[in-house]
Amino acid sequence: MMSDDVVPSLPSQRALGDLVTDVLREMITGARFQPGQHLKETELAEALKVSRGPIRQALARLEEEGHVELRRHRGAFVSTLTKTDVEEVHTLRGAIERLAVSRACTRMQGQGFAEMDAVLEQMKSVDTKIVPEDAVRLDLQFHDIIYAYCDHARVQRVWESIRGQVTVFLRARNASFPDFLDVGYSEHKELRDALALGDPQAAQDGIDKHILGAYERLKRLNLPDR
Repeated sequence: MMSDDVVPSLPSQRALGDLVTDVLREMITGARFQPGQHLKETELAEALKVSRGPIRQALARLEEEGHVELRRHRGAFVSTLTKTDVEEVHTLRGAIERLAVSRACTRMQGQGFAEMDAVLEQMKSVDTKIVPEDAVRLDLQFHDIIYAYCDHARVQRVWESIRGQVTVFLRARNASFPDFLDVGYSEHKELRDALALGDPQAAQDGIDKHILGAYERLKRLNLPDR
């Protein structure tokens, strides 16, 4: 049974199923549940003080997103990172982010780059060992800006559908290769400068180089094939 101090309180403004989904997603991506851990509906419902209906709805949604595996007659388990997962999410992310940067680089103007520069300043100011969660937060905050300015609602929705999985992957990458202090600022600054050229091809070349590094590191982990 989970202790009460592990589970955040639920606000009441939105549909309960969505709220439960958000809480469980955050706990999975934040490593408060471990890969392969059995998520028991009864325990989750008791801990979150909801019925089992919203729990069941949330687990089904999280399975669609790739965070949870539902096994017949056994229940829900936190997904385990595999080589196939990494390859599929990387190639999908590469495809949509190439489109996103090619559009964003001609649409961002001053405000968009100011937002990027604010994130870059946070990255640059990190002068001590950074925990994986904070490294991932800054990384995704930077890329969220690209999607916000690409002016393509469907691309943004695809990004939202895989963002949680990217979070898990980046956390594994930063936990196993804690080099954010060395490459976090410089790599994102290089991508920002490529976008500032206003040239879609240069932006695409920049994102290809940028996300390849994380993928190559993840491939070096001892992950199961499937």
